[in-house]
Amino acid sequence: MSYIQPTTAHLEEPEEHAHPTEAKYIQIAIILSIITLAEVGLFYLESFQGVLVPALIVLSTIKFVMVVGYFMHLKFDDRRLTWIFASGMALALSIYIATWALMYFDEITEYVSNMF
Repeated sequence: MSYIQPTTAHLEEPEEHAHPTEAKYIQIAIILSIITLAEVGLFYLESFQGVLVPALIVLSTIKFVMVVGYFMHLKFDDRRLTWIFASGMALALSIYIATWALMYFDEITEYVSNMF
């Protein structure tokens, strides 16, 4: 009777990758702090009131990507998780923009009609 050697292909450890150093985390925390200060500053500057909401959305999205990518280690995990978080963020942005457009539909159509 011959003995069949079981395969261990399914038991292999996932590929290891280098995680950021402590200095990198501190650098990212500083960048996030600067973005937060920019958001607060934009809120109080009257000259930016016309583009305040889109600017805050862009800055918040950048912060979301950095926090999820580094502090939640998504940048180093399976790409399927990245798609889950990205699709959730895209869905949230789509709902927010659609709601905003519905609330300001009259102003948007008046602005567009005055352009032509």
